[in-house]
Amino acid sequence: MHYLWQSIMKFYSTKHEVERVGLKKAVLESLPADNGLYMPEEIKQLPIDFFEKAEGLSFAELSFQFARVLMQDLVPEEVLRKIVHETVNFDAPLISLEDRLHCLELWHGPSLAFKDFGARFMSRLMSHLCEDDNAELDILVATSGDTGGAVALGFYDTPGIRVTILYPSGKVSMLQEKQLTTLGKNITALEVDGSFDDCQRLVKTAFLDEDLSKRFRLSSANSINIARLIPQCFYYLQAYMSLKNKSKPVYMCVPSGNFGNITAGLIAKRMGLPFAGFIASNNANKVFYNYIETGVYQPSKTVATISNAMDVGAPSNFQRILDLYGGAHEKIAQDVSAYSFDDQQTEAAIGQLHQQYAYVACPHTAVAYLGAQSFLQDHPDAQVVFQSTAHPSKFLDSVEPIIGTSVELPAALLKLKDRPKNSIPVSPDYAEFKAFLLSRG
Repeated sequence: MHYLWQSIMKFYSTKHEVERVGLKKAVLESLPADNGLYMPEEIKQLPIDFFEKAEGLSFAELSFQFARVLMQDLVPEEVLRKIVHETVNFDAPLISLEDRLHCLELWHGPSLAFKDFGARFMSRLMSHLCEDDNAELDILVATSGDTGGAVALGFYDTPGIRVTILYPSGKVSMLQEKQLTTLGKNITALEVDGSFDDCQRLVKTAFLDEDLSKRFRLSSANSINIARLIPQCFYYLQAYMSLKNKSKPVYMCVPSGNFGNITAGLIAKRMGLPFAGFIASNNANKVFYNYIETGVYQPSKTVATISNAMDVGAPSNFQRILDLYGGAHEKIAQDVSAYSFDDQQTEAAIGQLHQQYAYVACPHTAVAYLGAQSFLQDHPDAQVVFQSTAHPSKFLDSVEPIIGTSVELPAALLKLKDRPKNSIPVSPDYAEFKAFLLSRG
């Protein structure tokens, strides 16, 4: 495959109040000054023979060929191939539970969560973009669970990059917390006395703070950064190419919190990925579900659930979804169905998956399964792929009592279990957070 473009693509803000920028500024500064989110000015269509030529390609090479179309000429081809192949060096297997029901496992990377795709790609892309610079890059990231561990491992000991991870105290699992608080070196964990939305607000406010901008080169590894969405497109293609029977319309069910994951899928669909549509499966934090039902977007206070990585009351990427569809609710609702489930339903789904399919699922995967089941009941001619976004061992307290047996810890988590936690307690007050950043010089 070989495709060539003549001009350098720019990125615009979803609020359209600042000038268009290049890849380096969009990725390294993360957030436009108008508090919008960056989007590519052109979403290129995949060549008509893309999927025909993609048959038989490895996951890494399939991802590279897709990335070349999406990123056009922003990164030299040999550099992009190296970045993608180092990012996608683990599998994303498709498990068929029934003829019309499939599970896409996205947790075979180093942190055992789907966030590995984004974190590994970003760390390598940022290193490339900074290779001629001398100034240190400060990455701020808010996490509701798995982002922190993936970012910590993805950027660990990377020269010239310092990472600060903010996570809500008492609202991540023990092993998730160990992943982001035990590495040390260039990784610092701040334990915030609040919710994920508080953590996200602190990070966003810091990016808009002129005092900090003068002192530091701030960037984000959250899905507010456009570079996080690019590699998340890859596994949507892998899922489609892995399906043995494509005669029935294919829908992807995504357990959704901050909506970066499903936004990546919608971008891939816009490029020509032949999914019939998407299913946003929410837990009790159902802001998007309410929007699909009513056409009104109303952020709400975060509700704590056992699927904690989805506990988001004001999903950032809703801006990008609105932008993709020109703000048209009816068009969004045509492509995205939505469901919401509480903890009791989630626990029952974990039990059902184990009893009926001998499949052990984390709570987020169970929420996706519930969405897939609900959709299939209403669409008998469809087939659904639902995403398994984290290894169940990261949620032992929720999973083991339900299935009545122990979950074996993978080696990557076993070595962390007894390591001492090292975090800095902070309040959700921005002045305190800013003072901490300034104190480090």
